[in-house]
Amino acid sequence: MSFPPVRRSLPTPEAEGLITMVAEFADDQLAPRAATAEATEEFPRKILAHMGQLGLLTLPFPESLGGGGQGYQIYLQVLEEISMRWASIALSVSVNCLAHQPVVAFGSDAMKSELLPTLMSGTALGAYCLSEVHAGSDPSAIRTSAKRDGNGWVINGTKAWVTHGGAADFYIVFARTSDDPSHGISCFYVPAGTPGLTVGKRESKMGLTSSPTTLIHFDNAHIDDTGLTGLIGEPGDGLRIALSALDAGRLGIAATATGLAQAALNYSLRYAMDREAFGSQIIDYQGVSFMLADMDAQIQSAREMYLAAARLKDSGQPYSREASISKLIATDTVMRVTTDAVQVLGGAGYTRDHPVERYMREAKVMQIFEGTNQIQRMVIARHLVNGNLGKGSR
Repeated sequence: MSFPPVRRSLPTPEAEGLITMVAEFADDQLAPRAATAEATEEFPRKILAHMGQLGLLTLPFPESLGGGGQGYQIYLQVLEEISMRWASIALSVSVNCLAHQPVVAFGSDAMKSELLPTLMSGTALGAYCLSEVHAGSDPSAIRTSAKRDGNGWVINGTKAWVTHGGAADFYIVFARTSDDPSHGISCFYVPAGTPGLTVGKRESKMGLTSSPTTLIHFDNAHIDDTGLTGLIGEPGDGLRIALSALDAGRLGIAATATGLAQAALNYSLRYAMDREAFGSQIIDYQGVSFMLADMDAQIQSAREMYLAAARLKDSGQPYSREASISKLIATDTVMRVTTDAVQVLGGAGYTRDHPVERYMREAKVMQIFEGTNQIQRMVIARHLVNGNLGKGSR
């Protein structure tokens, strides 16, 4: 099923060409495979490798480092186009960029020199290990530890909810290096295959089932500070690194959620125009047409919010509050829109003959990961209390 293009205001012909290329690629390579891969829980590594060759896995990083040199306004719209066809793939692109960000922003010159040629080539898939079973929304409570051992570190503990677990080429790991409540967490680059790193059972999930999510165990996993592995930034910088990356990651999830919501609207609109009841197309009934209109209005609002946040990021301004608002609005929107899409299709929407039931299942987790929407409300409220309303300030 082809999707009508989203009306976009793009700054350059190059950006227009990129969006067109991504949409055509996604129609040809992603949309036909999504339903089967989700049903069989197949992780499409070959497709991601192809996307890496096209430069789609490193779009927002500077050209001087080997990235695509695209601002977040463009990168997020690429994510949205991908998510309209297959949300798990958009999630992979977003998480991969999240995992690359600490090396790009905080890695030593030696680490960048050693790692960036591979990371920016699009051949390396990353994973982000922050959450633990008892420390999801509160990263300051993590218990995974890293202790000095000669010229390196020994890591012990378990990370939870790791996207790309078992499939990643490297893991960004946050571990406790001291008892300091503010500066006791540090960040590490750990290659897959490191002795002592093992992958737990793949989670059996409600949605996004082609994307692997696992526990990652560290049992005396030793890494050396060589440039190819080791500490990112300084000891105690971990929370600052984690939170800076999460702001960008929340925008990625907002764009992914918006794309999924758009897919649900597209499908339910087409169905409403084709389906007849009582002698008329069901879209002719106000109960259905108003529902579709509300879905469209909510999606447009979510899109404009994440683009407003992206403009702040691209201009170098603080955008933490706007990232939380974007994630909150877009993921609440996708939950409402996909639920309404099932309602538009009626009984048919509850069956797996149509994709909207899958869209609804995929939408739910977007209100949970990258910080639950309750956490986003706490972040937004903190900005209000601190007098930062309207400043986009941390």
